[in-house]
Amino acid sequence: MGLFDRLKQGLTRTAQQIADRFDELVKGSDAPEQRTRAIEPDTLDGLEEVLLMADVGVAASRSIVEAVARRQRHGESLRQLVRDEILRVLQSAETAGARPVPAGGPRVVLVVGVNGTGKTTTVGKLANQMKQEGLAPLICAADTFRAAAVDQLQVWADRAGVDIVRAREGSDPAAVVFDAMTAGKTRGRDVILVDTAGRLHTRQNLMQELEKIRRVASREIPGAPHETLLVLDATVGQNALAQAREFMAVAGVTGIVLTKLDGTAKGGMAVAIAHDLGLPIRYVGVGEGIDDLLPFHAEEYVDALFQEKW
Repeated sequence: MGLFDRLKQGLTRTAQQIADRFDELVKGSDAPEQRTRAIEPDTLDGLEEVLLMADVGVAASRSIVEAVARRQRHGESLRQLVRDEILRVLQSAETAGARPVPAGGPRVVLVVGVNGTGKTTTVGKLANQMKQEGLAPLICAADTFRAAAVDQLQVWADRAGVDIVRAREGSDPAAVVFDAMTAGKTRGRDVILVDTAGRLHTRQNLMQELEKIRRVASREIPGAPHETLLVLDATVGQNALAQAREFMAVAGVTGIVLTKLDGTAKGGMAVAIAHDLGLPIRYVGVGEGIDDLLPFHAEEYVDALFQEKW
């Protein structure tokens, strides 16, 4: 199954949930003779409700509906207008980028998030994907707080066939990061993926530990971390936005990994993230397999979201 087909399959629940409702909503309004007329207020209210059901979020839904109302005079179909506006929101966030990597130095990617989002498995899947792309990644097991976290990451590293720098449970995470930076440079690795301990944004001691990790990385490799990926669980919906805002303030987040997209009807979360946070989605998780982490492309996402009649 190709990348797009896997994304389409992952978004099936979201697309199916809103397809019939949207089809009923636009019935008759997409006829050519209706497109030059103003959209009825009830239709606009219904459109906002459809978007909210998909967890697009209040602010993003309102922005899309307002844009659709403004543009309707051009005679485009309602379906196409909604599709175009969702795509515009997603593409507007794609301009945010990672820091440039100094010539000759490994790229450092810090992976952060709360417990239960799939952060550790995401690191393993990222390592596998990068290796398939011809890169030489190194995993840093800096989650020394959670019992068996290092062993779990070792399993993923073995599956991906990549090196891992690890220490005993309870070790200083910043010391492990130091060792990984040194090993990455010595072994000529292209990318160092740092798995950090899952932490709630309310745990100030853990947030301070994260800042210490960032300082150590930047001291050893100029500009590091070059990217900080925040892993969010799509199934928790809008609650993930609160997590994201706190991590943005502390961790310098540059991109989002949206996991468990295949297990939810809240696939519109991607739109809410792009609109409310202005952060690009780098990857989406659509399954538990090692190949089930997909690079995010706005157009493919929208095509998959509109796979049904709507």
